[in-house]
Amino acid sequence: MDLAGIFHQPFSADAYAYDKETMHIKIRTKKQDIAKAVLIWGDPYLFKQNEQGEYHWESKRLEMKKMAETEAHDYWFAEVKPPHSRLQYAFLLDDGKGKEIFYGGRGFYPPVEDTLNVPDYYFKFPYIHETDMFKAPDWVKSTVWYQIFPERFANGNPDISPSNALPWGSRDPGVNDFFGGDLQGIIGHLDYLQDLGIGGLYLTPIFESPSNHKYDTLDYFSIDPHFGDKETFRKLVEEAHKRGIKVMLDAVFNHIGKHSAQWQDVLKNGEKSHYKDWFHIHSFPVREGENGNIDGKDTLSFDTFAFTTSMPKLNTANPEVQKHLLDIATYWIREFHIDGWRLDVANEVDHAFWKKFHKAVIKENPDLYILGEIWHDARPWLLGDEFHSVMNYPFTQTIIEYFVDEKITAEKMVHSINQQFMHYMQSNNEVLFNMLDSHDTPRILTRCGGNKKKVKLALGFMFAHTGSPCLYYGTEVGMDGGGDPLCRKCMIWEEDKQDRDMLAFTKKLIQFRKQYQHTLTYGELDWLKVDNHQQLVGFLRKGEDHTLLFVFNRSDSEKSIPWPELHVEHPQSARTVLGDGKLDTGNLVLPAQDFVAIEL
Repeated sequence: MDLAGIFHQPFSADAYAYDKETMHIKIRTKKQDIAKAVLIWGDPYLFKQNEQGEYHWESKRLEMKKMAETEAHDYWFAEVKPPHSRLQYAFLLDDGKGKEIFYGGRGFYPPVEDTLNVPDYYFKFPYIHETDMFKAPDWVKSTVWYQIFPERFANGNPDISPSNALPWGSRDPGVNDFFGGDLQGIIGHLDYLQDLGIGGLYLTPIFESPSNHKYDTLDYFSIDPHFGDKETFRKLVEEAHKRGIKVMLDAVFNHIGKHSAQWQDVLKNGEKSHYKDWFHIHSFPVREGENGNIDGKDTLSFDTFAFTTSMPKLNTANPEVQKHLLDIATYWIREFHIDGWRLDVANEVDHAFWKKFHKAVIKENPDLYILGEIWHDARPWLLGDEFHSVMNYPFTQTIIEYFVDEKITAEKMVHSINQQFMHYMQSNNEVLFNMLDSHDTPRILTRCGGNKKKVKLALGFMFAHTGSPCLYYGTEVGMDGGGDPLCRKCMIWEEDKQDRDMLAFTKKLIQFRKQYQHTLTYGELDWLKVDNHQQLVGFLRKGEDHTLLFVFNRSDSEKSIPWPELHVEHPQSARTVLGDGKLDTGNLVLPAQDFVAIEL
């Protein structure tokens, strides 16, 4: 038994309150090193007197389930309901070869009575305080999102378009091009989005800014005049809500635009500027346009987003900056009833500010969704007092590596996804923001080299997993595009230019997600080993009401899989609910580059 491979961290994703009655406990061990894991648990104050008058701690034992495997580790899981909201627990680990070890809060000990009956040896969870629990809006779990880059979605009011706006879709966009997309254009296509099955809109920034992307904001209290005005936005939110569609705005609190009043005051007045402490300035005078390492020389005089001098970084530790940003955040919730904030470059803003942000916006609307843009492991932001979710790019990248680039095996993909899920609490996983592309990445069709079958495989896989899926505008009609700015093309509205087959597939996929949302969110995930050549991925989702079988064939040839390998005992009762596949008596026959979802 390799003790170095055993790990458990109390008060983390390894031990947390899932709800006010339920605790989730996980432990990690070296792969294939432990044959059995048992949780010893109970109330720390519950003792029972025996016939000799001695008091012994009253405990229970629960065999843990091996819930996930990675390349190096096994993860074991147990769910318990402490009757008095208090928990004391430890682990009995058995290697199946005659060795058993006790593991608790003070380390490893022999599993003898002097250990098992002494509270000091145990991990503690003193009390389940509902106020400390991670809580996310329940509606997010059943929401299918649609991301819109407003300047490129639809031109609903040409009168407010920039004077240099190009004819809609007349060419591939350049970095500084405008085409006249606006808020009225979104309003005019809400029925289209409702028919598609969308439940949430994520809009990239709509606030006043000189750029087409608006991430260099000038004034967060104003709608960009080329997008519309506040009354147009109010109408957008109201009309979306009438159709059961939530609206999430994008905020950039890490930095601000160089043309903002605050930064211009710094440039004008230098050290005498009232706003000099709003930024991270290293020397005066501020040398505008000279930031970072240029021609081998360090010319840093102020901090920015990356080395982009048009985006000076805000000092979010400054009380005035904090008040300004929190006033912005609460204003749009209070006055326009938005349903969520997506927070740009969220990992570069201090945790202390995000905790204040969380308190302020949740006080304004307890059902608000807070989504951070973080491209890596985000555990420190998902403890319950900062964000509800992050943009789940590690999940995206794993899907692309397997289905699109075909650079990893099925086993590697499963291990990577398992590791990502194990990093977080189940409560986090249920509301993670899952997507295949965005305004910051090449479009999925381009990543797939124009192969629609690969796009469908990737979309089907994403929609089959826990989390809140998001489509980037135009994916449903076959839009392509490389990296920025080509991923920001004008939406295709002419039906004869749309991929109607992809549109029909996307509608079916969203309808499937809605029909089986409870199983896909809460159902137990059980991976199947169905192919030694690593071209097939199969898994079961076992819920209270449904059991779903998914099989994905990445290969260029048809595959025939015996039902026993898929853990199906009665194939005659199985029925296809999504995708293609022939359900023979003895086998599942799956076409090349295709997938199937089967209800058992």
